[in-house]
Amino acid sequence: MTNTQRKRNREASDWLLRNSNPNLSQDERSKFEAWLDSDPENCRTYSAAERLMGDARQAIQSDPGLANIKVTSRSGAKPIVTTLVAAVLATGAFLAFDGPVRLEADVIAESGEMPVITLEDGSDVQLNASSAISIDFTEKRRTVHLLRGQAFFRVATAPGRPFTVEAGETSVTALGTAFDVRYGNTETDVTVTEHAVQIDTVGNSSRSIQVDHDEQAVYDHATRETRVLPVDSLVALAWKRGQLAVDNAPLSAVVDEMNRHFGGHIVITSSMLADRRVSGTIKVADTDDALAFVKKALGVKAIRLGPLIFLR
Repeated sequence: MTNTQRKRNREASDWLLRNSNPNLSQDERSKFEAWLDSDPENCRTYSAAERLMGDARQAIQSDPGLANIKVTSRSGAKPIVTTLVAAVLATGAFLAFDGPVRLEADVIAESGEMPVITLEDGSDVQLNASSAISIDFTEKRRTVHLLRGQAFFRVATAPGRPFTVEAGETSVTALGTAFDVRYGNTETDVTVTEHAVQIDTVGNSSRSIQVDHDEQAVYDHATRETRVLPVDSLVALAWKRGQLAVDNAPLSAVVDEMNRHFGGHIVITSSMLADRRVSGTIKVADTDDALAFVKKALGVKAIRLGPLIFLR
């Protein structure tokens, strides 16, 4: 996907969300119509976004776990069988079902999927569950955008045509063959398993950092600081085996990884519980096994409600 198409997709997503507001001003409506008229591709892309919106609505309405949830008004009126539909149709549905990501991505791994794909240059990419990438290759450069999640790259040699992975504010250029990038909510981790990579970030704009074999760079989104530390590659890449190896990690981080593989969503009901620490090797790809581990380790209870699991 080219940068031009990626920009157009972002604009279509933005306009779709704005147009869901019934109080959109006439000035905004005029700007939207001007955007549509400026390029026939804009209209086609916006139509694709609308189709995604429709798919999201249908998915929510057909979910038996949600369809049976009843909401009672404060006025004492009789319950309304609405599911979460009333709250998430339109904007919420589009966001909840990854509308913006689906418009930008060339490859998406759904929950529980960890596909390996071969790019046109011969490079291999394995996506972690619930991850997404877009691909922008030209004659002079090879760029992969990690839009969400985690991916392992084994890069084919192509002199004069650098291979770069962009994840938010982090840009990783291969100086060898194999490395892993995890784009998280609070930090971006780059683990090198063969040779080296060059990392450029917003926080280190005046210089580049080289990360070598069996090293990991951690870029903090809040402080924009990058630290490099030694790492056991087998432990760091346990996700490729459907596992998570942790040492005194917060439960919130463990649940984030479990959610990658779970078709619904696991919710931690308190910040105190989210901060409790866990150690061990957890089979995050097997939600029932992972829940059993967490319940035994921390003594928590798991309550299921449709596609949701609440930990307390």
